[in-house]
Amino acid sequence: MQDLNTEFIERVRDMHEGDTYVLTTHGCQMNEHDSEKIKTLLDTMGFREIDDENEADLAIINTCSVRHSAEDKVIGHIGRLKHVKKKNKDLKVAVCGCMMQRKESRDYVLETFPHVDIVFGTNNIHRLPQLILESDDRNTTVVDIEQSYSNLDNRIFSKVDGHSAYVNIIYGCNNFCTYCIVPYTRGREISRSPEDILEEIEALVEDGVNEVTLLGQNVNSYGKTLEEKTTFAELLHMVHAIDGIDRIHFTTSHPKDVSDELIACYGELPKLANYLHLPVQSGSNDVLRAMNRHYTREDYFKLIDKLRAVRPDISLSTDIMVGFPGETDEDFEDTLDLVRRVRYDNAFTFIYSRREGTRADVMENQVPKSIKDERFQRLLDEVYAIQREKYEELHGTVQDVLFDSISKNDDSMMSGRTSGFKLVHAPYDADRIGKLTPVKITGGNTFSLRGEIVHATK
Repeated sequence: MQDLNTEFIERVRDMHEGDTYVLTTHGCQMNEHDSEKIKTLLDTMGFREIDDENEADLAIINTCSVRHSAEDKVIGHIGRLKHVKKKNKDLKVAVCGCMMQRKESRDYVLETFPHVDIVFGTNNIHRLPQLILESDDRNTTVVDIEQSYSNLDNRIFSKVDGHSAYVNIIYGCNNFCTYCIVPYTRGREISRSPEDILEEIEALVEDGVNEVTLLGQNVNSYGKTLEEKTTFAELLHMVHAIDGIDRIHFTTSHPKDVSDELIACYGELPKLANYLHLPVQSGSNDVLRAMNRHYTREDYFKLIDKLRAVRPDISLSTDIMVGFPGETDEDFEDTLDLVRRVRYDNAFTFIYSRREGTRADVMENQVPKSIKDERFQRLLDEVYAIQREKYEELHGTVQDVLFDSISKNDDSMMSGRTSGFKLVHAPYDADRIGKLTPVKITGGNTFSLRGEIVHATK
């Protein structure tokens, strides 16, 4: 945590060393990585992580605001902690994250839940030590929200236990898709300097990490706010040059900003995973225009053709939304046609849900739930059929798999992913954890593969 004021950390340690905490994360990889930063701060301050909120001295909820359902889960969680706090008077409750960046959501929490002690946002995680100290001295809720990121927050280098880690490279979003609340909770785009990013990755390598995922709401926009302009492709080359890194992922990538320079990286950088998550959202030009996505289906097809010209076997995943306001049967058929033509290895599918504060919420021609549900099922049937075929095509092939853990469902197996991000299970071998390992694929299903380790012949 370079450049952080250690005075506050030491003061918290003097008062709270040995105290316990539970950290709950809702939302995306960005939220997960924010929680890693929070955990690093708490561990440095002498707190000890446990699983049971009933026994904790501090409960932190890192919130998501992207959908009503996410906020509903958070509200329910905060409400349950009221009863826990009645039994455990010393429990301190903190709520942070995207939901707290949104004024309407923040005000609701402050007005409804007086048992919340600390509220802070996505932009001021570095101030957690000060907020804990302020809460110790006050009987009212401590609230600290910043609208933009600070250099200090960018310098919290989170520690991880495994061999894979997230690394933020750009914060915020300038795209303002009409269905999305993120630009209002995460703020406008700001890029970290290459020096900071490379220093963090080098520190992670020293801790045993050999796989990194570069994070941003739109990584393709990286570098535009830097004084010395650096493109995302140039950053990938810099990360690729770091000794100890075996595999590089990134997410999320906006189609309108995919450059030829970035596409060329798939032919130039062996460590770059043979995988791209490229959210399309819809196959209809009319819907894409209403979503404010700034590309057409024809533009998207051209990108796919360019990518496959460089890497014919590249694995592709996407996000697809059904039932956006005004979506007609013809629009939905365009989406199904796009799915059939691109043939995604995986797709994250969503039913459009209204979100206050977005332009789509006040659009006319909201699609009835029954129609959205029917379209969603048809989309799933199409996506899963193609995904199953993609997985079956790998049966009998040998894939390099980076194993990172024991299987969640079978402790005699270990789990890892191919360069194309497909989940593979193989018999457990502790020496293979954290290492790229050749595996012969022997079977599997729509969502994962089974394999056997290929042992070198003498």
